[in-house]
Amino acid sequence: MGHFKCYLGVMKSVKVHNYSLIFLLSIGAITGCKFPRTAPPSSESWFVMRISDGDSLTVRQTDGSELKIRLCGIDAPERSQPLGREATEHLQSLVAQTDNQVQVVALEKDRYGRTVAEVFTVLGNEEKLLNAEQLMSGNAYLYKEFVNNCPNKLPLETAEAIAQEKRLGVWGGNYQKPWDYRRSKRK
Repeated sequence: MGHFKCYLGVMKSVKVHNYSLIFLLSIGAITGCKFPRTAPPSSESWFVMRISDGDSLTVRQTDGSELKIRLCGIDAPERSQPLGREATEHLQSLVAQTDNQVQVVALEKDRYGRTVAEVFTVLGNEEKLLNAEQLMSGNAYLYKEFVNNCPNKLPLETAEAIAQEKRLGVWGGNYQKPWDYRRSKRK
């Protein structure tokens, strides 16, 4: 079984402001920072055909069919929002490192018919959870309403805490949350 990249090691530079962060650090120390996947990824790598924004992509499966993916537990700025383009470009750069090959742990369908998933890239022995990479770089927010459905909820929470503490990306200013932005556009 694969293991999740150790994000808690970075926490040494993060100031502890509350007990939940202390809990996260304790879990990291106990487990040696390895978070096992709770579900196996697709046994094959799928090709990323396009990236819609910082939390959505389309893959081509081995049978040639296309599958729209929504990254579990995160919400990136919309392309028309400040930092939306940067979030999209960051996800593109992560995927490009592995020649657009990803492994997908599909979890459920959302109300738009997209597959909600945890998406991994593997380069040599290094495995990256793209959902957490987007959070840790400040290119997305933790989607608290939906993160409980994600097997790697704890690493996602930790990744966001790192970005917040370092004031990266969306945490570097007073930006409108994507869910508030979408709500304002529907009015």
